Amino acid sequence: MSDRTLEALGLAEAPSDHPLLYPGAWPSDSGLLDGDRLLPLDRLVHEDRVPVLAVGSNASPAQLRHKMAEYGIVSPIPMVRTRVTGLGIGVSAHVSRLGYVSASPVEAPGAVRELYVIWLDAEQLAVIDASEGAHLAAGNYRRAWLPSPEVRFDLADGTALPGAYVYVNTHGVLHDGTGAPRSHPGQRPLLTELLVGSARLRELFGVTPEEFCARARADHELCRAGTRLFKREKLVTVSGLEQYAEAQQTGSPGTGSSLSPPLR
Repeated sequence: MSDRTLEALGLAEAPSDHPLLYPGAWPSDSGLLDGDRLLPLDRLVHEDRVPVLAVGSNASPAQLRHKMAEYGIVSPIPMVRTRVTGLGIGVSAHVSRLGYVSASPVEAPGAVRELYVIWLDAEQLAVIDASEGAHLAAGNYRRAWLPSPEVRFDLADGTALPGAYVYVNTHGVLHDGTGAPRSHPGQRPLLTELLVGSARLRELFGVTPEEFCARARADHELCRAGTRLFKREKLVTVSGLEQYAEAQQTGSPGTGSSLSPPLR
């Protein structure tokens, strides 16, 4: 395909602008995100960069472009399709100020998924850390190293990575009614299910996914109220990955410096 723009590839809409599209469109294969284009990759492993597993909108090229643009960063990002064994995609037990309920990784022994590892330089990593609140005492996520063989990361060329970073939710994840983490079905069906199941949630956010997103978006106190409600209604369980989560120290090797979250 000669036109490698995100628009031509159907990857141009960011969940930050269209919350009901969360987690956004993912590429069909590995590529190099370079501005508004997704180009072919010449290699899958980038030893001079940090591997970060994306389980939600960080696998959306449009979302990555949006996050980097907020800090004026235009350097390319390798996005590598990866066969991951031992993880599932659960539902964060918090309401994002961007208007959606995001995805979070959960322990899932034996489960196999095709996900994306994004390879970040120090500057890009600091941006993603800031977007996830990883450096804040009350942030929603902590960046944690998941080592192999506890979790396997297999690339298309047969390379097995020694591990990768992932963002573990500090609030836990929502369960499916049996105590096990529920899977993330996409934003519209998720919000529909949550609103049907909770009268109090409907009081706070309305009765439709559209109302939920509109009310939650940029209303920090309402988002915090929704997060507290998840716990109060006993909808929350652990992800199983808490043991791997550790605070990232500013300037520690391989992490880059911390950044404040962008104003929204």
